[in-house]
Amino acid sequence: MTHSLKLGLQASAILFGSVVAASCNQADNPGIEYAPQMYESIPYDPLRQVGTNTINPMGINERTPVVGTVPRGKEDYYTHIPKDSVATAEQKLRNPYAQSKNNLEEGKALYVRNCLHCHGEQGDGQGLVGIKFKGVPNYSAGAYKTMNEGHIYHVIQWGRNRMMPHGSQVNPEERWKIAMYVRVLQLGKGPDGMEDYMKANGMKADMSGDSTQANDPQTQKPTLQAQADKGSETPGQGDKGRNGSSN
Repeated sequence: MTHSLKLGLQASAILFGSVVAASCNQADNPGIEYAPQMYESIPYDPLRQVGTNTINPMGINERTPVVGTVPRGKEDYYTHIPKDSVATAEQKLRNPYAQSKNNLEEGKALYVRNCLHCHGEQGDGQGLVGIKFKGVPNYSAGAYKTMNEGHIYHVIQWGRNRMMPHGSQVNPEERWKIAMYVRVLQLGKGPDGMEDYMKANGMKADMSGDSTQANDPQTQKPTLQAQADKGSETPGQGDKGRNGSSN
């Protein structure tokens, strides 16, 4: 290896080392970003920005809502009853949805999705999470079995004791339907108490008007299914000349 080549390699090594050392010492310098448009949105992103927005007030992409306006779909999302005023909620809040089998079934589905892990299927506080952390009440014991729907709605929205708020997870309609189903669990019979609850509240226990009717062979004939034992109610439709023949 020639002397000049050695000097060249040594110089390159020294230069590379100095560059690496300099880049390591500048912790606030991310270096060169290739094709930044692939990482940073050119259109305004309300939840992220790199530079100052020169159009909107305060230089941010998000804009402050107009005073007195309510976002679409957020009407009554939060009540004006304070978190610790559950007694006020009991007196003022009334369920605007009808006591019906459909609403109870929807409340049950929402309960299973959002509440069962703590409160248990029977409403006795024996869900998998409830067993682990303790302190989850039994809906059919003590004062819990007389809670009205306004009380239950308020607790779902704001939480209480060890229960965290769920107001951001279930909308007002869903809260009311969950509260309606919790009244069923207050009977201490778990999901099996629905029929008794319906009778006590003057609701019909049949399947009329229920979304499950189409799946119940006792109340409705099969729909959208082939029925080999019945002929067509409208035979011979169409142009016979194009229907062909059996020969």
